[in-house]
Amino acid sequence: MKILVINAGSSSLKYQLIDMENEQVLIKGLCERITAKGSCLTQKTFDKRELFIEQDMPSHKEAMELVLKAMLDEEKGALKSVSEISAVGHRVLHSAEDFNSSVVIDEEVIKICEKNAVFGPLHMPGNISCIKSCMQVMPGVPMVAVFDTTFHSTMPDKAFMYAIPYEVYDEYKIRKYGFHGTSHKFVSEETGKYLNDKNAKMIICHLGNGSSISAVKDGKCQDTSMGFTPLEGLVMGTRSGDIDPAAVEYLREKVGLTSAEVVNYLNKKCGMLGISGFSSDMRDCTAKMEEGDYRAKLAVEMVAYRVKKYVGSYLAVLGGADAIVFTGGIGENAKHIRKMVMEDMQYCGAILDENKNNEYKGGIGEISADKSPVKILVVPTNEELSIARETKTLVG
Repeated sequence: MKILVINAGSSSLKYQLIDMENEQVLIKGLCERITAKGSCLTQKTFDKRELFIEQDMPSHKEAMELVLKAMLDEEKGALKSVSEISAVGHRVLHSAEDFNSSVVIDEEVIKICEKNAVFGPLHMPGNISCIKSCMQVMPGVPMVAVFDTTFHSTMPDKAFMYAIPYEVYDEYKIRKYGFHGTSHKFVSEETGKYLNDKNAKMIICHLGNGSSISAVKDGKCQDTSMGFTPLEGLVMGTRSGDIDPAAVEYLREKVGLTSAEVVNYLNKKCGMLGISGFSSDMRDCTAKMEEGDYRAKLAVEMVAYRVKKYVGSYLAVLGGADAIVFTGGIGENAKHIRKMVMEDMQYCGAILDENKNNEYKGGIGEISADKSPVKILVVPTNEELSIARETKTLVG
């Protein structure tokens, strides 16, 4: 069974073709600058044959047609016929409160997604456009929507509610939704397998340019750091994370921004970029920190401190944890961040082994001391495989 995984944005389309017999990636590729001049496709097969096509893509329909053409390329593709594709799994940003799991896409699902586009105006239109385009160029092939938010739909109301008038929540659905759900689900399942306990209590730290943490018990999310939008929570590459709402209005007036501009400012100009003054990349800030740059050091310390604070709060929510797990680009690669987060955590039974942490090279790795009651793990995420597994489950 071969499943095509699609992650579409407003002007981009990432794809992977995965053979579910062995979960091997056969093809991966990217369409860039859809709807703009200079659009192109880059593709690489499992045996490292590369393809580059520069061609106009006025819409996602033309992008999908080009993707199929590239995958069928005699020399640099890996398919002989589109009929080899059993199903398509689409990453969709937002389920709102309409879905609590992935769904097979039909016209009614598309209508609901269109209604919920208001919750993700930057991403949802691209998601929906690509779904419609796929249905046009691949008629009869089952399509599945895998939402970024549904893993967090198990949060109790005391965790997802904001303390605003209940009637306002009821009418406008203003609440915490959480994001990165495919990653949190995948990593929690892999951690459960590693621990041989799918009901373990675990804290998943997905740390990258966008970052979030989830508290998971019995395989279900109990709380997560992102909120109504991905802006809430941790200090991220360009996002501020938690900030007093009254300070936002004060900032808007002082900097001279409109309401829409201040939201964009908090999403695009803050975080590590805003603190360091030069980069949103952890690697850049770390290098400058090691050279003695104060603001770079402050940015790195703020990232780790906010993670530590959320880990501590979720230990309280869960009543302790069996595992604290790091994943994502920073979680998997920044050993100094893992060390900073886990310093002085012996009180909760989590003891880091610095040698194991420093020597971690990849795969599922245990970096806690042998005597540590709480496992500290690094578990690489694989959101595309998570989407493919969900798709396979739904289409059989």
